[in-house]
Amino acid sequence: MRIDDAKLKALISGAKKAGLNAYAPYSSYEVGAAVMTDEGKIYLGCNVENASFGLSVCAERVAIQNAISNGERRITAVAVATRDKDMPKPCGACLQVIAEFADESALIVTISENGAYDVRTLADYLPRPFKLGVD
Repeated sequence: MRIDDAKLKALISGAKKAGLNAYAPYSSYEVGAAVMTDEGKIYLGCNVENASFGLSVCAERVAIQNAISNGERRITAVAVATRDKDMPKPCGACLQVIAEFADESALIVTISENGAYDVRTLADYLPRPFKLGVD
């Protein structure tokens, strides 16, 4: 899948903006995410930590839940931004949630603190997602 420069810029900007709202008092690892739907709409999310660590939620899943709660069902791209020098990578749980609402050609854009970014597909990160046979 391809994405034009204006949409890519909007997706990256959204992820960075969302990261400003991250609640990460335990790890100090603030993450923002933006998801783009097949209609071109962008929804934001940030990581939200909890003292009971298992209840913490990653930014990607918050952004996807935001899109779904607004009636969306198809995601074409996800951007993940941190204020860390290293390039972020979505965790396995987030990749599986992305796979629920996107096909293997969906783009995953990761953005580091200095603005460098990397564009790959969902298939690059998760070549064989779990499926129950429901499409």
